[in-house]
Amino acid sequence: MKKSFSKISVIGLGYVGLPLSLQFARSGVKVLGLDLDPQKVESINSGKSYLKHFSSESIAEQVNVGRFEATTDPARLSEVEAILICVPTPLDDHREPDLSFVLETALTIAPHLRKGVLVTLESTTYPGTTEDELRIALEEGSGMQAGIDFHLAYSPEREDPGREDASVKTIPKVVGGFTPKCGEFAEALYGLALDKVYRVSS
Repeated sequence: MKKSFSKISVIGLGYVGLPLSLQFARSGVKVLGLDLDPQKVESINSGKSYLKHFSSESIAEQVNVGRFEATTDPARLSEVEAILICVPTPLDDHREPDLSFVLETALTIAPHLRKGVLVTLESTTYPGTTEDELRIALEEGSGMQAGIDFHLAYSPEREDPGREDASVKTIPKVVGGFTPKCGEFAEALYGLALDKVYRVSS
């Protein structure tokens, strides 16, 4: 069974979510960016950049051809086949990732998940977050079961700050699925936009 991804959503339009959105849009996938900050949403929809590494032209180009738009409305997630969570996980006082943004996002999006959607977590966190905290929040909020009603995967964001020529497209991407099928779908999704995708067993 092959899964198609003609429209996806990227949640959190910061230094991880924005370049990922642009790379998928350049690859021909329609991207709906979701962010709580109405100013970021307004900037994107008017083709303007708010991050110094990304030109307004690169955003406007994808907005103008209808492949990239942004919203603050989580109800629109019912339009997409995959959701990529790229919200911050800052370190707390104990040097542990603070999962509050991830879990708040899960509670916000859960009621709008459609059957068969793939949810992947990009945020930097410790092993087990996806299959424990994130899965539980999504299942409780949606009334659906991961691996059966919707697909769940983890693909840690990859930055390569030392290299000038490193782009989202060329940095190898590691993906792991909650079930083998979830992993297969995640590999297929990222394979649409990135050069090298490595699927791991768990």
